[in-house]
Amino acid sequence: QVQLVETGGGLVQAGGSLRLSCAGSGRTYSIYNMGWFRQAPGKEREFVATINWLGDSTVYTDSVKGRFTISRDIPKDTLGLQMDNLKPEDTAVYYCAASRRSGKSYLVADDYDSWGQGTQVTVSS
Repeated sequence: QVQLVETGGGLVQAGGSLRLSCAGSGRTYSIYNMGWFRQAPGKEREFVATINWLGDSTVYTDSVKGRFTISRDIPKDTLGLQMDNLKPEDTAVYYCAASRRSGKSYLVADDYDSWGQGTQVTVSS
């Protein structure tokens, strides 16, 4: 099992920045990919970004490209999400996820088997 804990959410004005962190513990050596998802009120959980186990391959959803940066510190078992130029539509609960499954797209929630508890990000206009 892998345990994940997110930190770093909060309230920020549009155009501002926030950095989310996710600390992993347990069988982190077995992780293939890690990702960030978000869920706004009344909406389904959606993919934000993913990074491979080496930390050298990333994929982003179109709406955050050029504004968000996903990173991974393998020795420290941490995942980061730097969010710049935030917009009100980025308001959501953000979840860190880890997958111990190989050969997946890692673009959908079903490809992940460990989740954090979520952290609220609110962007005011």
